Amino acid sequence: MKIDRFKDAGECWKVILADVKRNAGFLKEIKRFAIENTNPAEITFGTSGWRGEIGDDFTFNNVRIVTIALIEMFKTGGQEVMKSLGVKDFDEVKMRGIVVGHDNRFLGPEFASSVMGLLANEGIKVFYAGEAITPELSAAIDLLRAACSINLTPSHNPANYGGFKFNPADGGPAGPEITKVIEKHANRLMAEKAIVQEVKSKSFQKIEATRLYEDFLKKRGTLDLDRIRRFIKDEDCCIYIDHVHGATRRRPNALLGESPKINYLRTEDDYLFGGIPPEPSAKNIKRAMDLLKGSKSKFKLGVIMDPDGDRIRFTDGEADITMNHFGAMALHFLSAYKNISGVLVKSVATSNFGNAIAEKLGIPIRETAVGFKNFRPYMLQGARERAIVTYEESDGISGYNNTLEKDAIFGFLLALEMISVTKKNLSAYLRELEEKFGAYFPERANVEVDRSFAGAPLLERLSRLKSKLTVGSKVIVGKSSKSIKTVISVDGIKVVLDDGSWFLIRPSGTEPKVRFYVETRSSEAVKDIIETAERLTKESLA
Repeated sequence: MKIDRFKDAGECWKVILADVKRNAGFLKEIKRFAIENTNPAEITFGTSGWRGEIGDDFTFNNVRIVTIALIEMFKTGGQEVMKSLGVKDFDEVKMRGIVVGHDNRFLGPEFASSVMGLLANEGIKVFYAGEAITPELSAAIDLLRAACSINLTPSHNPANYGGFKFNPADGGPAGPEITKVIEKHANRLMAEKAIVQEVKSKSFQKIEATRLYEDFLKKRGTLDLDRIRRFIKDEDCCIYIDHVHGATRRRPNALLGESPKINYLRTEDDYLFGGIPPEPSAKNIKRAMDLLKGSKSKFKLGVIMDPDGDRIRFTDGEADITMNHFGAMALHFLSAYKNISGVLVKSVATSNFGNAIAEKLGIPIRETAVGFKNFRPYMLQGARERAIVTYEESDGISGYNNTLEKDAIFGFLLALEMISVTKKNLSAYLRELEEKFGAYFPERANVEVDRSFAGAPLLERLSRLKSKLTVGSKVIVGKSSKSIKTVISVDGIKVVLDDGSWFLIRPSGTEPKVRFYVETRSSEAVKDIIETAERLTKESLA
């Protein structure tokens, strides 16, 4: 294969991903595209940052442009912007500093260096976390009293993506009042076809992000690390942690100590993640699940985490437990066993299992649009209504007094404490709660769309559903006709049917996909309602 056959990074990535073992050597061409390509891109911050294909729109020049846009925001932002950032002015940003880190995918350190050089050139103090995970950077902001953080990660996206996450002084994901300003400055520079030269970082302070994270957990006190460590030491347990070649590797070792009872999977460097999407999916957790089935230990726990440590999925060898169920279990555990009071906060796309538990326990429920940043008002320490737990169906969780970011390590440690206190494996605890509060069967799926549809064109096409799906109208689900009871437009379009089942259709905020979420009260009905949501989605896109 000749190198000159690749007209752009997109073509090169297709060849690499078609056979990752054979074609990994072409990553050097992706690096060349990332360095040499100065074509502008449209900058859009989705539910968790700006993401793009490495070498195509996620290039060194474009990353530097976004960094310059960030600096311009610091310099020219008005009072409201500064209030949202949690700083007084640019001088305070320079003094308090910015935490910079990256996950361990291709070119992460190089992109981080490109960012740090521009920050340091403006006199901004830089804390460099190196390879780090999202919750560690949030904890570092708090303990270092930094102004904000930049994390070069696209989270769970496939290997061909790079990402740029920005978190203000409270450690949570940046809201639209911030990201819209960054987008405005960045897209103006893109329109001008700006070329931003590389600036070598003059100085930065290296930090130990995992140690800071441990100090943060101890300071906040929601989790009992000592109890968890004693459980591992004293009880007959078997734990499998699948890192899927991501940056969560070595974190559990540092927090819990080495133990023959803890087994680590896929910790090696692999920029292409073995050719799989590095996400906590049903397919990807099967490895840990199968290994636990062969264990004779009394207590079993398996987890899989995404590359930047903000998503997690659970198993005990018997059941595959998604966040739709684990989040509800966390609510019950934190309320009934740890006596934490407050409200349940979850996204509109998440199962109503948590609602059923909250209603029986007298806990208020707050549902938001999709995106962890929407949980911020309930996660702040001074909030009038404080969340007992916050979670979303896409595998993200945090809890009382924890970081404002999704936190897979928090979820993992919470599961261990849950087992140590209840003396039950997760599936047994889940069955107990289902017997008491009822069973719910959530599922999700998606359809991919052409990248040219992303943004306004996709929203326009999906908006056609609003005139078609109205209260009182009928929807065919399987062989049955069901009436629409409620239509909710908090985020996308959520249709609740007369039997209590529902589906939600919404565009992804980070990928060229339309996502749909469904829930039924019987497992037999799941397939039919998924097909209904998929059919309606495809009809709207035709």
